[in-house]
Amino acid sequence: MKEQNATPLLFTNLFDKPIQVTFREKQTSSDGGAILLEAVSQKMHLLNAFTEAIDDARQQGKVDHTIEELVRQRLFSMACGYPDANDVKRIKDDPILRMLAGLNPDASDQSLGSQPTVSRFENAIHLDTCFRIGCRLAEQVVHYHAQRRKGKRKPKRITIDIDPTDDPTHGQQVFSFFNSHYDNWCYWPQTIFIRFNDEGEQYLVGVMLRPGNASATLWTRWVLRRLVELLRNTWPKIRIRVRLDGGFASPHIFDLLEQLQVEYLINMGKNSRLEALAEPLMAQARQLARETGQTARVFGEARYAAHSWHGIERRVIIKAEVVMAPGREPKDNPRFVITNMRHKPETVYTCYRKRGDCENRIKELLDLQVDRTSCHRFEANVFRVLSTSAAYMLIQGMRKRIHDSEMRSAQVWTLREKLFKIAARIKITFRHIRIGLPETFAYLDVFRQLARSFGAVPIGPP
Repeated sequence: MKEQNATPLLFTNLFDKPIQVTFREKQTSSDGGAILLEAVSQKMHLLNAFTEAIDDARQQGKVDHTIEELVRQRLFSMACGYPDANDVKRIKDDPILRMLAGLNPDASDQSLGSQPTVSRFENAIHLDTCFRIGCRLAEQVVHYHAQRRKGKRKPKRITIDIDPTDDPTHGQQVFSFFNSHYDNWCYWPQTIFIRFNDEGEQYLVGVMLRPGNASATLWTRWVLRRLVELLRNTWPKIRIRVRLDGGFASPHIFDLLEQLQVEYLINMGKNSRLEALAEPLMAQARQLARETGQTARVFGEARYAAHSWHGIERRVIIKAEVVMAPGREPKDNPRFVITNMRHKPETVYTCYRKRGDCENRIKELLDLQVDRTSCHRFEANVFRVLSTSAAYMLIQGMRKRIHDSEMRSAQVWTLREKLFKIAARIKITFRHIRIGLPETFAYLDVFRQLARSFGAVPIGPP
């Protein structure tokens, strides 16, 4: 079959001369730019989170691939757009991906781990191992940013954003349940991000895969305790702010955040008591909308205590909004945010709205197919999510170093297509491995700048 696929093709009528297409180029790769991943990996040390947590219980006499090789293969393959174990059949002899996995790209008997090998590896991971990996990933990301910011002014504030999303399932995965909110069978992973001061980027520190019927706050208190402790150990005087959506508005979360002495902004679903508190502001918004014919917003605040809060009143920010749309009746749209911040109501609500950028980061995770949780065992799917998360962390770490304004804000799939997916010829000599990229490489300047930031130095012509 391989020989049949390698048969040359002939296009006779496309151009002035016949076009022959051959598939016999030796030591070539379609992911030549992916060597940047190894460079950022050595800065972030994310691989250590896996190799230090996984115990190799295999019979060593029967082992062809070490744990580190398999971890490297999975992380770098996922970053390059090969998320499934079945993809190994297509890329097992790619010299760049073999190099990234720690193999000799010139050795014909050293291929990437096969699909059965990868599947056995994923399914051998235990849940406690995944727990250790997740903790270590968060520690490594925070440590990387602490090192990155050395010599600069220390951050004054770190904002923690936690946001759940659905991960639809399509088989007999363990702990897949029907979720009425999303109207499908799914897992319900929770993503955790941090942001320094008012920087535009939110950095992923973890993704927790949870059963599809999990409560919104499952494991959230443990995550908050652990992450706040980690951040304060790294930056003792840091001010920490936590933003959460309405599913987290429970007395246990409020009590914990106040115990941790952090700022918080938590959305609160409307009810009859909150609507009554908002009614005077809604009347002002309706009057303003009638006068201007446009959507009107009025901000205010009140003190509020739900029955389950044991009589503890907390500050609630009210956004009284009347939405005006052509051809439609005006629509009341009140919103409520529980907070302990002391800023003006409009300032507090504007700060809360910025958590919406989590959706863009989650979309990037989906571009890397973090939802490829097709294994039967829950532990194997948790491990896949952790591996994809680590691949995303690597690309985020690389993106932060880009100077070009357009590429610095590019989505993950854009970076992958423009910086990794480059035709390359690999030539191996006694002293060097030479990777030849096209002279007409469109993003040569960005690639060169990134390479220099990772320690590459210019040399004379070969």
